[in-house]
Amino acid sequence: MQSRLGSGTIKVSFINEISLSMKPIRNRSDIEEGLEYLKNCDPRLSIIIERVENAGIEVPLRLSPPDFKGLASIIVSQQVSRASADAIFGRLCEQVSPFTAENYMKAGEEGWRIAGLSRPKQATLAGICSAIDEGVLDLSGLCKLPAELALEQLTALKGIGPWTAEVYLLFCAGHPDIFPAGDLALQEAVRKAFNMRERPDDKKLRTITKKWSPWQGIAARLFWSYYAVLRDGREGTPV
Repeated sequence: MQSRLGSGTIKVSFINEISLSMKPIRNRSDIEEGLEYLKNCDPRLSIIIERVENAGIEVPLRLSPPDFKGLASIIVSQQVSRASADAIFGRLCEQVSPFTAENYMKAGEEGWRIAGLSRPKQATLAGICSAIDEGVLDLSGLCKLPAELALEQLTALKGIGPWTAEVYLLFCAGHPDIFPAGDLALQEAVRKAFNMRERPDDKKLRTITKKWSPWQGIAARLFWSYYAVLRDGREGTPV
């Protein structure tokens, strides 16, 4: 049996083998295990961990169910402040209850407008609903795939870029080895941590984070926490 993704064909047995070997982040013990690994693989991170701890900021677990609501909350948070995203999503939850793809479509354009959802985001969420309804997208099953395959499926949907897909896999799937290198807060936190003159772009940051595998997901949480330290405790995580 085979699964066809994009232009490549990958044996399901191979996918399952990788999936079973991937340990998802599920609790505080996983956070601690990842931080201990990071200390050993890159001594520079010991200093960052110490600074975060001394500031009284906990490296967050922050997991949401791997469902339509979890993905929708991330899409709402695209390119807006945390406060704005919380307000818009709160109003959207009032219009869509329970928060399912079916009920989102039932709310219609009037409900989406009342919530304050922009037209591009309305269209993105409607496209996701169609993909779910047609059986093209299985958000729960997606979380069992290796990161590269899951990212490929998500970013194939209009309106979902690498940042959205990576944040979903981090905070809904609990994927341990994802680092959203396009996130400006992470770029700035790494710049400050390593005394870099310029903020590293996506490509350069991915080069830096490779050595933190297979716990890049914990490193991302750490640097979001460090960004909060730089901002006197104000959160930097996108969800």
